[in-house]
Amino acid sequence: MNNLAKQLCRLNISHGNLLKSHSNLLARRSPAVAAATAGFHTSNALQARYNKHNTGPQKWLQYNKVVHPPQAPEEEPRKAYVCHMRTNIKYSPDKMWYIASFVRGMSVDEALKQLNFVLKKGAVDVKEVIQEAIEMAQKRHNVEYKSNLWIAESFVGKGRVIKGFRRHGRGRFGVVEYKHCHYFVRLEEGEPPKNYYLPNPQTPSEQFEKWLEQMRMRKVINSL
Repeated sequence: MNNLAKQLCRLNISHGNLLKSHSNLLARRSPAVAAATAGFHTSNALQARYNKHNTGPQKWLQYNKVVHPPQAPEEEPRKAYVCHMRTNIKYSPDKMWYIASFVRGMSVDEALKQLNFVLKKGAVDVKEVIQEAIEMAQKRHNVEYKSNLWIAESFVGKGRVIKGFRRHGRGRFGVVEYKHCHYFVRLEEGEPPKNYYLPNPQTPSEQFEKWLEQMRMRKVINSL
């Protein structure tokens, strides 16, 4: 028993010496070797290599740099707007379309309120993009009141698709697609319209005039 304990102590001592020598070697390595080995098996290096030529669309942000001509005093003041986007979101564009259509036509306060209750993964990204656009409107586009903004445009684009394979039984395999999407939003200054999707409701007299015009414009077949 004593011999076994002595051997275990020797193993612990030798293991500690190996760890010390390994740490000394790592500390004394050259900066070139450290820089070369810094990106081994890390997601950052792989992400930079993959995104080198695929940064997503960039034209949407160019609308923020448009310089409009000066207006006459009698003209209605041009309303401020700001465009913002987020590219290559790890979410399906078909699923993101429902969230983008949901907030379209709302005020920013109402949209942020409603997105707190949307139990979807993409709602977090949409909320963050709207908050970034509000901050950009105040700092860069001279919007005085952040609550005086509404979502004029909100749509989704298809991003990159990474294809992989999934192993099946009996040596077969299937193709799996990891989809990404781009989200675009445009905030406009002012109050949101009451009827964004549907046309303005007509009064009974307007409905009658429209029906009468349709009756007068109809064509009776085989008539004089």
